Amino acid sequence: MKTPLSPAEVHRQYNETMTTFLKTIPDARLRVQLSREADDFFRACALGAWHADGGMLTPGYVEYYNAIYLRGNPAPSILYWELSTSVAGFVTLQSPDFFHRMRALDKVSGSDISRRFIDIFILMGLLFASVDGTVSEGEAAFVNQSADAMTRLCDKDGLSGGKAPLDAKDFVTLKPAAGTAGPQDAAPLPGPGPEEKEEEAKEPEPTLEELLAELDELCGLEKVKSDVKSLINLVKVRKLREEQGLPVPPLSLHLVFMGNPGTGKTTVARLLAKIYHAIGVLSKGQLVEVDRSGLVAGFVGQTALKTQEVIAKAIGGVLFIDEAYALTSHTGQNDFGQEAVEVLLKGMEDHRKDLIVIVAGYTDLMTGFIHSNPGLESRFNKYFYFEDYTGEEMLAIFQSVCKKNGYTLDEAAETYAKEFLDEMYACRDENFGNARDVRNFFERSVAFQADRLATLENPDKEALMALTVEDLKKSAGDGEEQEEGDGEAPAEEGRADA
Repeated sequence: MKTPLSPAEVHRQYNETMTTFLKTIPDARLRVQLSREADDFFRACALGAWHADGGMLTPGYVEYYNAIYLRGNPAPSILYWELSTSVAGFVTLQSPDFFHRMRALDKVSGSDISRRFIDIFILMGLLFASVDGTVSEGEAAFVNQSADAMTRLCDKDGLSGGKAPLDAKDFVTLKPAAGTAGPQDAAPLPGPGPEEKEEEAKEPEPTLEELLAELDELCGLEKVKSDVKSLINLVKVRKLREEQGLPVPPLSLHLVFMGNPGTGKTTVARLLAKIYHAIGVLSKGQLVEVDRSGLVAGFVGQTALKTQEVIAKAIGGVLFIDEAYALTSHTGQNDFGQEAVEVLLKGMEDHRKDLIVIVAGYTDLMTGFIHSNPGLESRFNKYFYFEDYTGEEMLAIFQSVCKKNGYTLDEAAETYAKEFLDEMYACRDENFGNARDVRNFFERSVAFQADRLATLENPDKEALMALTVEDLKKSAGDGEEQEEGDGEAPAEEGRADA
């Protein structure tokens, strides 16, 4: 058996391989989509490989799973019980949406991006399979079967090239032969040579000025921005008084974020965690995000352990509890939400110098949550209110997302987007998603643009970047009447950002 890989090595190999592959993709839109969606797909690949192995997971696998992320993307924070449940319940690996986009691009441009991605997939599948030092026959079969499924899609589209030259079975760790002292090693996994194995240089941490600039770049939220800056000033002056030996009154930095979904609460919490670290309040500055399901278990005695585990991960940073009111809104003999609250309060007291908790949710419900327990009232006395985005602000968000992802809007498309988003704001109800709705509108528009471009023989760069009124109308549902004759409804795509 080979020496198992370290989580840091898994992260390095994954990050370097994917970063190199991304640089070879000429289409900016596809690069953005792949960099955004690759982590989720390859984490599912790891789940499938470990499920196929059939062995017992150890807590160490949590570190391997949490090491699968590209630089610049948030690192996952799965717990052991969550990973075990996900591996045990794994069913199949679905072909990702970005792979469909790869094939569509290959079809119109004659490139071989999708075939090369299958090669990358096999390499990454073997990497995840080998984290315990071996590659089992089940793991190799899973990698080959998944690669073959993607290859068949390429063949069906008539793309040039054939089956990937790599065969995962060639890397299976052989069982020990009779009379030998131990297992024989599998063929070495393909990967970087010794000269490439230097430790990846640690990225410099952002400065306070950079973080404040990032805060200022957020659309809207003027009152929240002002409140954040006032809080930072309060903390900085408090530290200066401490350094001069002056008395400082007690100060709770735990916060309540109140507002509707999609108003940027998670984004601001993540920035605050980094800002607190930059000014020396927190030792690490990470954000651990959970909801009720991440704290409450269904059996007596398990909720305390589950909540303590989450708190341990958040020490040195910010624990962000979304829809926190769900902890106390349930009633019944077998509800353990109150137990989670009690453990949380104790953890806040025990680690008050290196842990900040932010609770978030709808305004009315959060008020009831804070007043449900005297301990919560005493620790949470700072409230940030996140107003709904106006139509004008949603248009600015939409324009920003388009620009960031390499899309353009002509005057007619921009006018339609403004009218649509103004109407969305005017007709908003309790299901209004703010920036989430904008993100969904954008991603549906991109999907309809891809469908339109797939019918063209050789779209130029300008066409690949342009979102038209037609794309936006279909995304908004204005084109449904014209689509009825086809017997298909427009595809509902999109991801709800916190």
